[in-house]
Amino acid sequence: MSAQCAPSPAAVPAAPSPLSSLAGDTGLIFGRYLRELVRSKLGLVFGLMQPLLFLVLFGPLLRDVPLGGRGDAWQTLVPGLLVQLGLFGAAFAGFGILIEKQHGILERMRVTPVNRLALLLGRVLKDVVLLLAQSVLLVLAGVAFGLRVPILGVLFGFALVGLMSAALAALSYALAMRVASPQEFAPVVNAVNLPVMLLSGILLPMALAPGWLDGLSHVVPPRYVVEAVRAAFVGDYGHTVVIGTLAAITLVAASMALAIRPFRAAGD
Repeated sequence: MSAQCAPSPAAVPAAPSPLSSLAGDTGLIFGRYLRELVRSKLGLVFGLMQPLLFLVLFGPLLRDVPLGGRGDAWQTLVPGLLVQLGLFGAAFAGFGILIEKQHGILERMRVTPVNRLALLLGRVLKDVVLLLAQSVLLVLAGVAFGLRVPILGVLFGFALVGLMSAALAALSYALAMRVASPQEFAPVVNAVNLPVMLLSGILLPMALAPGWLDGLSHVVPPRYVVEAVRAAFVGDYGHTVVIGTLAAITLVAASMALAIRPFRAAGD
């Protein structure tokens, strides 16, 4: 009788694999924050304001200036502004974690069975989607001003800036998990962001810098991303793009490895 009542192996539901569980949890977290993003349209608009101001008010000054590289002023400036957009948007992404801490949202997430890596990946994916949406608008504005760039170059540029943005957003969330207030978070981000922006050659290529400054800039990974995006914007997909891609992937791997630790600790 017991043998007849025992369920057949086919009737026992298979446990979800860790990868499918991670993907499902990541999609759940991503959807939550994407809905919040769609509701806050002002964040999308004002996040784009600074690069657009540089494009409109600074770009025309460079039209007749020799910038020491291939391509015209727009093919030099717009890639830098894309990286700037990712740099500043991702670096301050951690403010959302601080707000969630204050309202107890993060604490409630800790007691759920959601994969801890998904808590990080879902947020990072939202930031990458926001960056890509803003990047499309910025490139379209650049085209209106005279930017001419191959479609493949634009796609390469978006991919590289998206990788860099994912890495920096992960680091921003990791920092936010370790500090207690915006008063601690903002000075650290500003102290790191400003020298990185200046040494990356975002507005002007580092080829124009003196030797000591150019040498110092080689320790800043976004420099390689900027140079790779500029190369892609003139249709060169060779050595510079390869180096920039490797730098972006390495930065993502290192950032994710560092950022997941506080999220896992939060679930203990």
